[in-house]
Amino acid sequence: MTLEELEARAKKLSMRATNAKMELHDLSEELPTDWQKIPEVAQQTYEIYRDLDEARKAVKAAKQAKE
Repeated sequence: MTLEELEARAKKLSMRATNAKMELHDLSEELPTDWQKIPEVAQQTYEIYRDLDEARKAVKAAKQAKE
């Protein structure tokens, strides 16, 4: 992937991460309603943030390699 593609992926994941964070936050505010959804929403949020972390590391590595 090019640096631009990596940056675009990181940006897209960042937006998804923000949405997942808000979904988790909204769920917590509605407790005890829908408490059964906690594991699913938390897992999705975890996976998005894990992917975002990897994407940011790839962007950093690509920038360093370009120098």
